[in-house]
Amino acid sequence: MTTYAVTYVYADDAAALDAHRADHRAFLRGLHEAGTLRASGPQPAVVTEDGTTTAAGALLVVEADSPEAALGLLDEDPFRAQGLVTARSAREWTVVIGGFA
Repeated sequence: MTTYAVTYVYADDAAALDAHRADHRAFLRGLHEAGTLRASGPQPAVVTEDGTTTAAGALLVVEADSPEAALGLLDEDPFRAQGLVTARSAREWTVVIGGFA
């Protein structure tokens, strides 16, 4: 298995995110218990050096055989099913130091 850093970009709808957060976290907890999700957590919106604001999102660390498989693990995420994940990507991550190494 390969480690992938998956990023989510969230819709700008705090009320909907709050309404579905418990189901989202229960789904992710199941992946963690299955051993495919190593870690996850939200990333707040930030202002970049050029003054633009990036959307809030999340970083998820998963174990999978390919980037497509990494995203496939997350296809049933309730946030995605509700249209609250507006973009996502998976990038291979070679961990050389730390708890995931």
